[in-house]
Amino acid sequence: MKRHLSAILVGDIVGYSRLMEADEAGMIARQKSHLDDTVKPAIERLDGRIVKLMGDGILIEFPSVVSAVACAVSIQQSMQKREGPIPEDQRIAYRIGINLGDVFYEDGDVFGDGVNIAARLEALADPGGICISGTAFDHLKSNIPVTYQPLGNISVKNISQPVRAYRVVMPGQAKAPPLRQNRGRVLAFLLGVALIAGAAVWWGLAIGRQSDGTRGATPAPVDQTLSVARRTDRPSIAVLPFDNLGNDPEQDYFSDGMTEDLITDLSQVSGLFVLARNTVFTYKNKAVNVTQVGQELGVAFVLEGSVRRTGDRVRINAQLIDTKTGGHVWAERYDRDMIDVFALQDDVVQRIVTALRVTLKTGEKARLSQSDKIDPGAYDAQLRGLEKLRRFSRETNLEARALFEKAIALQPDFARAHADLALTYALAAEQHWAQDRDEAAKRGIEIGLKAQELDPDLAQLYFVQSVAYRTIGRMEDSLAASRNAIKLDPNYADGYASLALSLNYAGLPQEALATLHTATRLNPLKPFFYVWIEGQSHYLLGEYDVAARRFEDVVESNPHFPGGQKMLAASYAALGQTEDAEWGAGELLSLSPGFTIADELLATGYQDKAVREMYIGHLRQAGLK
Repeated sequence: MKRHLSAILVGDIVGYSRLMEADEAGMIARQKSHLDDTVKPAIERLDGRIVKLMGDGILIEFPSVVSAVACAVSIQQSMQKREGPIPEDQRIAYRIGINLGDVFYEDGDVFGDGVNIAARLEALADPGGICISGTAFDHLKSNIPVTYQPLGNISVKNISQPVRAYRVVMPGQAKAPPLRQNRGRVLAFLLGVALIAGAAVWWGLAIGRQSDGTRGATPAPVDQTLSVARRTDRPSIAVLPFDNLGNDPEQDYFSDGMTEDLITDLSQVSGLFVLARNTVFTYKNKAVNVTQVGQELGVAFVLEGSVRRTGDRVRINAQLIDTKTGGHVWAERYDRDMIDVFALQDDVVQRIVTALRVTLKTGEKARLSQSDKIDPGAYDAQLRGLEKLRRFSRETNLEARALFEKAIALQPDFARAHADLALTYALAAEQHWAQDRDEAAKRGIEIGLKAQELDPDLAQLYFVQSVAYRTIGRMEDSLAASRNAIKLDPNYADGYASLALSLNYAGLPQEALATLHTATRLNPLKPFFYVWIEGQSHYLLGEYDVAARRFEDVVESNPHFPGGQKMLAASYAALGQTEDAEWGAGELLSLSPGFTIADELLATGYQDKAVREMYIGHLRQAGLK
């Protein structure tokens, strides 16, 4: 095989399926126009070679990194001008990844890690943005009028070693804020499944049940992490990501979904202490020593295994291991039809409960003995929808919604799919992805009530209700829904975090801090939004110096989240640090150019008038209008 070093550019259209469904003929015509008038001329001008053109993507080889980056910048700037006037939900936007690496040729195509890493970096880029590898960055010797934002070492799918990555910041794009204080640490952006860089991960995303990946996660101190789970009289367990033994790596969504379902089912057993998905998925695609995992996570037992799916058959190998001795407590292999997958999962939970001599409550025993049949296509669509939803953008939220609707069409009584569909509306309202936020929130509540009719014991649907009710200011209803979620699932880390957030808005920050402590015990590698909620509590308690430090952590770990800059500016203003407050306000406006005090006053969830006035006053002191 002929090999050499090449600069590889991989580009992809954001939300291609949705755009094609909305206007196939118009989409094809516009894309052809962009290729002919913008993309191909830029490639030719910079000595690039188109290796492959797909419907929604392109693979290009360049003789140098400088040429590849210059071409990418040219394309993105031209696309912004051409597509800028078009409504955002109809706009064509590219994501671009660039890597310098070893490649080889076969039948005119290009293969190798040089290509694979570029493809993974493309998935990390913002819509309209560019992400490059550290190898490519090191070879940029020419003066291109852009700057580069380091993203740290990122673990990406199917690549054994973390990839050093940089975001290309073009003129007019928001830059990451400078570190105001050096605490002697760097927070890595670890990706568990496939998260898009720049997406604000809402308290780690309680999608399906627990949060995904750890982008923006803030590791707990080592001594706390080691002992956090062992400070309980319940058997403590971590469910590690099950290996995908299929031939297709794109089937990872299925093995991940099965893992998540097992975490969900085990979490609902009150006699167990089960760590959250956000924490355990840091071990995905890593060779692990179970004893070491037990020490790192502070758990007495680890469940690990593998999944192989063939058509409508699924095989699961599962083993429960004592982390102190390394010995097997229980192991089993299952071969089942997909229609019985829920019964399979319930049997695994029953075996673990029996092995650990856990006493089930009456309701828990009844739930595990009533396993519904599931349409294989409906289950597949639901798991695919969850994978889309975890990418956390307006476009992928809509794609996930379509998949959940497909699952419901195939099986109308599928309560989990109804709950996940409701979540897409609740998130659209909370993240300002919907034109009418109140209508989206109400639609989420309506679908959630349908899920409740189908399965009143499904903890996630109450989480969805808590988000939706909070968005429209019904804080008492939000509090009640959050409490229902953690009553049904005492290990629901994100349920506790949602309750803490609602407690803050309801004027109970001290109780919020205690509730958030429980969330952190269950999820030691806490998402950045846990830190945001903690900062909000201290801000409401008048502890502005502590609040500022927490919001600095948030901004450092997720510079694309406007809420971090907003609360940091308010905290600096409360401390009388005018210059810092104005800096924070400026960073907020670079992320949210349309921000106004009037809109914030309408949107804020603080129930107490005096608190609202204090908060808005601090924003005004920071220079916001």
